[in-house]
Amino acid sequence: MRLHTKHNSIDMEPPIDTNALGEKIVKVLKTVYDPEIPVDIYELGLIYDVFVNEDYDVKILMTLTTPNCPVAETLPMEVEEKIKSINEVKTAEVEITFDPPWSQDLMSEEAKLELGML
Repeated sequence: MRLHTKHNSIDMEPPIDTNALGEKIVKVLKTVYDPEIPVDIYELGLIYDVFVNEDYDVKILMTLTTPNCPVAETLPMEVEEKIKSINEVKTAEVEITFDPPWSQDLMSEEAKLELGML
């Protein structure tokens, strides 16, 4: 026997776990690499904020190592496409900012260790 239910109200839908979705997003971000530095963009400190709302809309606020970065056009698009590939994500938007400008101080300890800076 199958039970079919129909929800006529948004209030009947189970709440989403935005924290779990945020963790999935971070895992995906860790698969994106700056082509000039062998460290993922998350550990490099290029991701400033990840916003997830209850409608499964995601906004990523990120920066680049420099405004003249050779992947300034392609890297944000790659991030957006990879985030959109997560099943739960309805929409994804990437916004680039240079305030504050990126510096090596934003890198994680893991990234610094990988690059021989520790």
